[in-house]
Amino acid sequence: MSHPKTGPKPPPFEPELAAILPRFTPFAPVNMTADQIEKYRAMPSPSMAGQIGGRPVQCVDFTIPGYQGADLIISVISRKDHVKPGPGIYHIHGGGMVMADRFAGAHDLVTWAMKFDAVCVTVEYRRAPENPDPIPVEDCYAGLQWMAAHAGELRINPERIVIFGGSAGGGLSAGTTLLARDRKGPKLFGQLLQCPMLDDRNQTVSSYQFQGTGIWDRLSNLTGWTALLGDRRGTDNVSIYAAPARALDLSGLPPTFIDVGAAEVFRDEAVAYASAIWAAGGDAELHVWGGAFHGFSQMAPDAAISRAANAAREAWLERLLSRELRKPVEQEPAEAGP
Repeated sequence: MSHPKTGPKPPPFEPELAAILPRFTPFAPVNMTADQIEKYRAMPSPSMAGQIGGRPVQCVDFTIPGYQGADLIISVISRKDHVKPGPGIYHIHGGGMVMADRFAGAHDLVTWAMKFDAVCVTVEYRRAPENPDPIPVEDCYAGLQWMAAHAGELRINPERIVIFGGSAGGGLSAGTTLLARDRKGPKLFGQLLQCPMLDDRNQTVSSYQFQGTGIWDRLSNLTGWTALLGDRRGTDNVSIYAAPARALDLSGLPPTFIDVGAAEVFRDEAVAYASAIWAAGGDAELHVWGGAFHGFSQMAPDAAISRAANAAREAWLERLLSRELRKPVEQEPAEAGP
């Protein structure tokens, strides 16, 4: 079934990705309406055991208190031989605020547990529309607080906690980072935002360019934001923690990595967010991958552009984790005069 495209002409998909895209058509949330959310939720996703494969990595579940005391499940992923405190990676899964679970995108966590001896925590936040804003971002913040408070027993260096999320998880990661800044909560060492969902207003050029095409289009995006915010979507009654693109002050954030496809709805809001961090004097690295659709690097990991994107993301994380922790500079005592 074809759908009219009434927005401005979109840029083309990268040829290798364009050839792969039809494979995803049966389960790509395009033109998704509220009555289709359950259909997409029911689609199978990779198991944690399958993502671990034969690697010596363990996944242990905990039940923790979420927003307003609700029970949340989080999973801790680490090497079986992990002993020395190492970096912590706090993961928030994607799914348009309405789909998927904490194991979506966990393949990266297994890889980073092996490569960096990181301890990765992924949170099962409650999803919209059953649990509207502020529940999802507050659940995510509660999980981050738990991780930081239990850093010792999890063998995490509390000064090296990086937050990571893709799509809706990228937006929730950005919102959780703002909450941590404004509440003087856990201090984050970095934030890694993959094709983040940041702006409920949907007024950018890219938000109009992708209608009925790609992996996540304009209508699906409006459906996701409406599920989260209801009638508040697009009004002045939306907090910066729900829609971080609304933040006027992005100072005081940790080093940030943002990547996004040039051929997706979230392109312009991701670029604007990086620009706002730079304007506030912050540290941000931005990659816009030409011709790439939403979620390309995970959906088509063997494509040449996906390999480049995944390598760039991991290289940034490796550089970040190799940084020396900043220590207060001690003043030398003044020499006595003659």
